[in-house]
Amino acid sequence: MPDERTTITELGTALGTLPYDDPRTALAERPSELRIAADVWDLLDRIVSSGRYAVELTTAFANGRALLDAPDGLRGRTPLVIEWTGGRRPPGDEVAPIDLRIDHVYLISCKYESDILANASPGRVFDGLLATTGTWERGDWYAAVAPDEFVALYRACVAATGLGGLPSSPSECSREQLACLRTALGGRSYPDQASQLAYGELCRAVSRASADRWSAGLAASTVSAETMVWRLLRIGSAPYFVLGIDRRTGAPARYRIASPWDWREDFELAGFTVTSAAAGQPRVDWTCSYRNRGDKAGGGGGATDTVHGHVEIRWSHGRFAQPPEAKVYLDTPMALLPGYHRLDDVGQPQLALFPTGAAGRTASA
Repeated sequence: MPDERTTITELGTALGTLPYDDPRTALAERPSELRIAADVWDLLDRIVSSGRYAVELTTAFANGRALLDAPDGLRGRTPLVIEWTGGRRPPGDEVAPIDLRIDHVYLISCKYESDILANASPGRVFDGLLATTGTWERGDWYAAVAPDEFVALYRACVAATGLGGLPSSPSECSREQLACLRTALGGRSYPDQASQLAYGELCRAVSRASADRWSAGLAASTVSAETMVWRLLRIGSAPYFVLGIDRRTGAPARYRIASPWDWREDFELAGFTVTSAAAGQPRVDWTCSYRNRGDKAGGGGGATDTVHGHVEIRWSHGRFAQPPEAKVYLDTPMALLPGYHRLDDVGQPQLALFPTGAAGRTASA
């Protein structure tokens, strides 16, 4: 079950797509179109009655209403069925994190103040190229790509904390021993100069090796740079909608996300690069450059635009507690992403496979 804030924002968005004046009226009705269990309705009632997340609920409801009204969305058609994933992972190879499905067709991803595109294992990002299935490094990434620096950091931390009786290598430790080391390390910074220097060496080594593995994986794979960009930008096999809040500006985020078909019609990939970065933790920066085909056709010369992001490789549950994760971040504002169409931009209607005139002639023939 998601946390209360996620529950409120996702289900508040769902309620906004129904023809109610406000979320409290919708809650009182418990509309049958929204397929959730009675205990979830009860949870919503308790949260709303408490006053918690009132702002989030109002914003989410407004986002749902925007989708209902948008010519590029539901066009005023009241949903018959709204399904909620409730935090469950999809069973298939779905690229986008879908939270809601309307009438079995309209897919919605709710992103409220988050610029994380993916939270995966480093092996899946750098070796597996963000595929949903395949073969990649599944052990401890630090130990795999920077074994000497990892052991050096471990030994420096053991010495700094004064813990006795621990093995000479982290790979020989039990979970209980690693938990003791994590607890002894305490705060966010490393305890002495030796451990701080060792961590800096680990960061540099992991950043370089991760960037190299990513580049080598792309060079050796049948996965194209264009496909890699689609995976990073969450361009799925079918169009879907992102509704939420832009973390940088606090403004509503309301977009229709193009499919690969649509993306290739509008844009041409010019390049994709990855570089190791110097930061306070292992990090790899990525950049894609692209041209707008419309600009080129219109005599604009096909000027190149860029999208920037980065991947942080870090422990998320405390140092040495578990293998590190890879968090893929977007650094370019969502409004500037290729293939992200604003719902209030009526000048950018959905593409059609056949022109209206051609369809009419076929129907009347």
